[in-house]
Amino acid sequence: MPAILGSLRRLVLAPSLADVTFARRGFPGPRTEVTDRLEAIPQAVVCGFEWAMETPRMWEIERRIDLVESEMRGFAYEGAAMALTVLDATSGGHRTRDLLAGPGAPHLFLAYIGIGFAMTRLPRPLWKRVLPDLTDASPYHPTMSWLVIDGYGFDLAYFRHERWVERQRVPAAYPWQGTPAYFPRAVDQGIGRALWFIHGGRTTEVAAAVARFAEQRHADLWSGVGLAATFAGGGTPSALADLRAHAAHHWTELGLGAVFAVKARATAGMLPQHTQPVLAALTGRTVPEALSIVDDTAERDTTQGDMTSAEVVSPDAGASSDVPAYERWRQRIRTRLAATPPANTTRD
Repeated sequence: MPAILGSLRRLVLAPSLADVTFARRGFPGPRTEVTDRLEAIPQAVVCGFEWAMETPRMWEIERRIDLVESEMRGFAYEGAAMALTVLDATSGGHRTRDLLAGPGAPHLFLAYIGIGFAMTRLPRPLWKRVLPDLTDASPYHPTMSWLVIDGYGFDLAYFRHERWVERQRVPAAYPWQGTPAYFPRAVDQGIGRALWFIHGGRTTEVAAAVARFAEQRHADLWSGVGLAATFAGGGTPSALADLRAHAAHHWTELGLGAVFAVKARATAGMLPQHTQPVLAALTGRTVPEALSIVDDTAERDTTQGDMTSAEVVSPDAGASSDVPAYERWRQRIRTRLAATPPANTTRD
């Protein structure tokens, strides 16, 4: 019976590999080597989803994903987290926690995004069940769990881009981590990431897409663009330098996304060759400098003694009812980036 239910859920919820191609989604622009590479990312997510739906055995999920090339492996874990979230939310259990505290731990940031993908396929009353308690398993939980909402926004834009990108709809607020006012902003961060895919990494078109949104949404959209460009790759150094120019006074948002992408890649133990050139073009920083910025600006849990901020990230330090710890961390990173802007960049 579990296998039958898993097959039904997979058929109902999972897109096919063809469904996630840019042509099937109706995205603009020509097919290129870049679009081929970017298309492989959602296809890896689909594979991870299907594998996790087909078997409840964590070892087998891990073994299948280990067969994926290292640069794409995190995306397969993204899909696995999506599948297990659906199963946990609809039938109970702790499969998602077992994945994220176990073999998926190095890919936690991407796995959070996979939970967000599941949310678009679940009714809102079930959302309270989607986030596993990883307090004892990761120093980044629940601070970085806002990436779940980023994933939710990405999925909306990727699969329903006419409504969420062309018509620029704003989602209804939801009290994620007790701060409903921040929910639409985190969704926009995911929509910004999707713009990089929708426009095939073509920087001029990406910048024009951001510009069509209301000005108050630009900052979060640009941070999503920076994360996608750095994590997924696709732009030449000169085109990325132009992208930074297009971002204008939002260049620190673009850089914020870039350094978070570097942190996610480094945590997973896999830095693709494109990482340093993209990071340099968007921020003027090296990978070690970006990692230092992210780690040094994290909030410390003073109850844990003299531990580095990379080891302990406290969601409660300096708590505010309307600004989550995640955004306060982002603000500190922007401040550090603004202090030493790259050449030909206007300070905020």
